[in-house]
Amino acid sequence: MLQKAFTHIGLFFLKLLALLPMSVLYFLADGVYLLLYYVIGYRRKVARENLQNVFPNQKLEEIIAIEQKFYRYLVSLMVEIVKMDSISEKEVQKRFKFKNLDLMEAYWQKNEGVLICTAHYGNWEWAGLSLGLTGSAQNYIIYKPLNNATFEDWFYKVRTKFGNKAIAMRQTLRAVQGSKGEASVFCFANDQAPSKDESHYWTTFLNQESSVQLGIEKIAKKTNRPVFYLKTKVIKRGYYEMDCVPICLEPANTAEYEITELHIRFLEKMIIEEPAYWLWSHRRWKYKRG
Repeated sequence: MLQKAFTHIGLFFLKLLALLPMSVLYFLADGVYLLLYYVIGYRRKVARENLQNVFPNQKLEEIIAIEQKFYRYLVSLMVEIVKMDSISEKEVQKRFKFKNLDLMEAYWQKNEGVLICTAHYGNWEWAGLSLGLTGSAQNYIIYKPLNNATFEDWFYKVRTKFGNKAIAMRQTLRAVQGSKGEASVFCFANDQAPSKDESHYWTTFLNQESSVQLGIEKIAKKTNRPVFYLKTKVIKRGYYEMDCVPICLEPANTAEYEITELHIRFLEKMIIEEPAYWLWSHRRWKYKRG
């Protein structure tokens, strides 16, 4: 009962924060960065270990520079996610732009569906909101439900506020099959490791042996829906550009694990080019083979 009360109080304050303009939220974020990084040291050991494993030839001061830039971005991302509760359609469209959306629109005009690879890179939450407002297709966001029912309900509402549909991971195939003949787009964040029991494919990713989720490949090959990657570019604080890059247009003709390797290599290149915007505080490599 007490935990539930604290959850509702916390959500109440989040909703109040969401009413503040972005300039004030970013000012607050700068203060949170100092607290989070220097005082609390939130998952700093995890982030440092991840960075050193991925960039073994970098000097310590170079690793720390990436690490600090990441934490500065992380607190900005936090307030941007909070702002989703009150952000308007106009504001989202002003801050998020798409390149080459016409490549996917060509399929939607024929009432066909496409699959999209994304990652926990940049602001993936705003990307989902913006895509739902920009294209002509029904946007489906694949997500992993939270254990906290109150915050799960809040996230569901803000993710779907502009007409998106949020689909729990285990119901993805059913939702894809149900969208046949519909102009649709399914968004998969494929950078998190599968559970230990579901780690069936291993590859080298960011200089480490890594298990990779196979969901998007299985669905692509089963339905022959084209696969695109949304390449994220942070223009400046709070402003983004997404390039719709086709990585596989005929999935049914691919070899086993070919699509998986295509999207994991695409993400790897994106992270190496600008590492600060990936989620380094996540325990991506907590499971080992065997």
